[in-house]
Amino acid sequence: MIRPGRTDRRLWLMLAAAAVGSIAWLALTFALVALALEPAQRQAAFELIGPHLVAVGLTWAGGIAAIAYGLKRWFDFWVTPSVRLAENAQILLRTDVVRELAPAGNPETRALTVLFNQLVDQRETLRREMEAKVQAAAQHIEQEKSRLAALMSELTQSVVVCNLEGRILLYNQRARAQFQALAESARPADAAGLLGLGRSIHDLFDRKLVAHALENVCQRMQRGAAHPSAQFVTLTPAGQLLRVQLAPVRQPVGSGSDAAPEIAGYVLMLDDVMPDYEQEAGRDRALLALTEGSRASLANIQAAVEMLDFPDLEPAMRERFLQVVRDEALTMGERLKPLMGQASERVASRWPMEDMLGSDFVAAAQRRIHEQAGLSVREAEVDASAWLRIESFSLLQALVYLAARLHEEFDVRFVQIRLQPAAQGPSRMQLDLMWIGQAISTETVMGWELDPVRIGAESYSFSVRDVVERHGGALWFERDRARQLSFFRFLLPGVSPRQAQALQAAEAPGRPEFYDFDLFSRADQASALDDRPLTELSYTVFDTETTGLNPAGGDEILQIGAVRIVNGKLLRQETYDQLVDPQFMIPPAGIPIHGIEQDMVRGQPTIDQVLPAFHAFTRDTVLVGHNAAFDMRFLQIKEASTGILFDQPVLDTLLLSAVVHPSQESHRIEAIAQRFNITVTGRHNALGDATVTAEIFLRLIPLLAEKGITTLGQARAAAQQTYYARLKY
Repeated sequence: MIRPGRTDRRLWLMLAAAAVGSIAWLALTFALVALALEPAQRQAAFELIGPHLVAVGLTWAGGIAAIAYGLKRWFDFWVTPSVRLAENAQILLRTDVVRELAPAGNPETRALTVLFNQLVDQRETLRREMEAKVQAAAQHIEQEKSRLAALMSELTQSVVVCNLEGRILLYNQRARAQFQALAESARPADAAGLLGLGRSIHDLFDRKLVAHALENVCQRMQRGAAHPSAQFVTLTPAGQLLRVQLAPVRQPVGSGSDAAPEIAGYVLMLDDVMPDYEQEAGRDRALLALTEGSRASLANIQAAVEMLDFPDLEPAMRERFLQVVRDEALTMGERLKPLMGQASERVASRWPMEDMLGSDFVAAAQRRIHEQAGLSVREAEVDASAWLRIESFSLLQALVYLAARLHEEFDVRFVQIRLQPAAQGPSRMQLDLMWIGQAISTETVMGWELDPVRIGAESYSFSVRDVVERHGGALWFERDRARQLSFFRFLLPGVSPRQAQALQAAEAPGRPEFYDFDLFSRADQASALDDRPLTELSYTVFDTETTGLNPAGGDEILQIGAVRIVNGKLLRQETYDQLVDPQFMIPPAGIPIHGIEQDMVRGQPTIDQVLPAFHAFTRDTVLVGHNAAFDMRFLQIKEASTGILFDQPVLDTLLLSAVVHPSQESHRIEAIAQRFNITVTGRHNALGDATVTAEIFLRLIPLLAEKGITTLGQARAAAQQTYYARLKY
């Protein structure tokens, strides 16, 4: 729908004034003529003109229409292009958009457009020169920040940095993967809202625990401790035990007054101690079971031994007591067997097992076998998504040792390595060392398996069997007679698909921006949100795809997508994207628009399961959407059934665009994106539309400021004055 802008309203006001003025002029003319005539003349004039009043009215209406047409053409040629030029020029002046404006309208406006384009070119040239100088001056600082980002990304320990208010301003890949894995293992709804820039660490840890640790650190700093820190153990909302070490981030020298605190924030280093806790608890249970279970057996053995000391004991009775001793000893032995197995597993688990991408291990094995055993190595059927939980050094040595013996004793020239999921389950992998040639006997295989590993002049204290037992796996020899292919097969521990996804996220290429050091200088304000500047708020920009356009008529949400804006930056890595099962057939008419088919939502969570996770993702933020009233109506309808209330303030980019550019013909998302030179990708995909809306919103903020709209309350009030705010769903 196109609604007249301010320029069009001026046109209609001028037309109304012309119509009223012409009527008043005609009325005044008739009155003056009537006063100048004699009564008889006046009567004759009325009789002469009266039958022609309709023609006069039509002539007047035609004149007004001609005036309206002329005014409209005059406005379109002289006024409207100038107003639109001013609005488009404002975009170029107040944002980072760079594009050439198309000349339109009268010659003067066209000339102004050309001159403005030339000025913009000059400004961009100066800006590029200035940016080059600034970048050259700040290169050292950027290098330091990049080094820190690289260091944090490569750390194997989870690290989170917060300011004094507890707002997260940095976290590394390991922390992101760890918290996501912890949340998904307990309650998937928590996975979206646990960790993010600008979020509060107190949503994860009790505020009192952090405050107590900070107090201890401050006391140690006052005592002159060189490296003050504090530790505590806490239970996360997902039910996992974490050991947290807190270290201070000191204020830079000369950064503030003498009264300023010495601490600007703190670093949290996190370790999941739940596995250690469970292992200790299992050891205690095993010890208790052993002592309690053995007490009765020992008492029976002691009583039987005491009876055997009597010399006059009858042979039958003596045999009976001996049988008691044998039975109780056998019972104790049976009781010890599972405990010994558990102990062996715990001993094996103490080896430094590591999660390693299977293709990386195969590449390392190929290189090591070629260098140390002198064989040509080829890769065969390696699952690129497979992860192994292994002690890589000893396993590599075992592979090199077997390949070297094949080369030395059977003249094998090349081998192949294959890595595939095992039939035993998704957490087991089979690693094959294959060759073509003479088969070897079972006795030879057993000898190689038991001999200490020896490669060239170096000998090791472990055997191939020791390596296999360390991993809780198995090794055997097989032969494919049809292809004359022989291979050693290692059965090794793998990583579950969910853990593999978390590891792949932690090992993802590049270093996305998971830090914002500007938050060090930002403190929570006590004022209400409406009084807060738009530039200081955090936002969740969201969009939905639905089965139809009638939320009150039974249409349901099919997809929710959202991104976060913190400190004026779009965090493209902190997103929410979830398909929703509407629990009925998707209407075919909507599928070409949103592209969501029935198979895509089958097995996905329902809206009752999705809304708690989305609500957690939006915590402590202002909601932003395009035509947000439509999306909010779908959320509000679900309040009664889910108990989830989205009571945050809401901003609408459609309304804000109408505030900033009232004379533009369209405020559709594509039209606004074109004005801001934003590339639209993923249209009618919830996450894609949310991302475009976020970019639009960031460009609207400085334009709102030009109109004196700088706070949330001012933006909401201005939006409510637009025509589109009257639309209801």
